[in-house]
Amino acid sequence: MNTSNSIKNWSEDERPREKMLQKGAAALTDAELLAILISSGTKEKSAVELGREILLLAHNNMLELGRLSISELKKTKGIGEARAITIAAALEIGRRRQMSEGLQRNTITKSAEAAEIVVPLLQDLNHESFCVIYLNHASRVIRYEMVSNGGLTATVADIRIILKNALLYNANRIIVAHNHPSGNKQASAADKELTNKLKDAAALMDIKLVDHLIVCGTGYLSMADEGMIG
Repeated sequence: MNTSNSIKNWSEDERPREKMLQKGAAALTDAELLAILISSGTKEKSAVELGREILLLAHNNMLELGRLSISELKKTKGIGEARAITIAAALEIGRRRQMSEGLQRNTITKSAEAAEIVVPLLQDLNHESFCVIYLNHASRVIRYEMVSNGGLTATVADIRIILKNALLYNANRIIVAHNHPSGNKQASAADKELTNKLKDAAALMDIKLVDHLIVCGTGYLSMADEGMIG
């Protein structure tokens, strides 16, 4: 066994756990943070080296890291299912923490506040998905949920299901959102058509479509802000 790769043989201030205790989490590199999740290295590589290899899979981009599936994480030699699940769970905790501020708001009155909920939900997905935030008459969040998943370039949102659930949850207002994995956050003709159909159908039930957000990575476009929802 190549014992030189063991973290135990490193100077104390170079060991990720000890470094975090002494200097705080912000002092660690991305690879060192991953090394703590990985816990231990292999015969050939240290945990930090494994962390670096995982980052290479994500092109050294933390946003891309969040998009890696468990099977993709396992492509790194030395990362089995248990370690891949640990990393995926940590990334999910990060997403939920990112959403928490938006969910704690008393009301949603502008697109940026809705984005605090939907961007973490959609930013890491490699396929198009559609979600809905259900609000009461005072714009308080009743519930949010994913309502459909599509392919790489399109998703189909069932207007009947969205409105059925709005009635079930006693929602008076809804905000919808979907992502564009392509990175183009401009509204397509299909996006505009779906938005108009949903707005008109909701109005028949005295439900207001407040906004339709298109999420691209950590950015978004608000169709209401752009004047696309009358």
